[in-house]
Amino acid sequence: MPGKAMDLFDAYTKNALPKECGYIISSFFSEGSGYTRYEIVSYANVKDIYANDEGITFQTDGKKLFILMQPPNYHQKNMEPFLRPNTESIPQRFAELDCLTTRNQIKAYWSKSAMISYGSFTIMRPKGLDFSFVFYALPDIYDSIGLFCEKTFNKEAGLPLVDAKKIAAAVAACVRVSMPWKVVAAE
Repeated sequence: MPGKAMDLFDAYTKNALPKECGYIISSFFSEGSGYTRYEIVSYANVKDIYANDEGITFQTDGKKLFILMQPPNYHQKNMEPFLRPNTESIPQRFAELDCLTTRNQIKAYWSKSAMISYGSFTIMRPKGLDFSFVFYALPDIYDSIGLFCEKTFNKEAGLPLVDAKKIAAAVAACVRVSMPWKVVAAE
């Protein structure tokens, strides 16, 4: 294991993906705007991991948390997030999300609790500025996720640092409460 986190696709190539337990953070930046989607997935007890044309598929259950960064000039801001165009949607309604309007008027939305994806899930291959990182289940995992989110929200999504810190702390707390797994020992 190389450290606290690693690019997901590099980890797959180097056979360094944790099968017992891990967290994946992916981002999807919309071209030409500041609209950004993030997805955090926790998983455990993987049966199989394999690459395909779309990305990497994990055969196991996953817990997912979604985050949106919506610029003030976003043209579909009143449309429920699950009804938005495919590249801008998340499978949740406003009522299922917490929200904070930042000092520069970006609306940040994040899941109040994680959703479960049963059986398998696929992490899409990043395009352009998008990324996917796997975080190893170390004792300081939630601090690492919080710090990573803070830096990403500030540098990539353009949130003021004070708001990025506040939102990252809320996201890390939600991950800690609603996304842990009990690792089952191999029989």
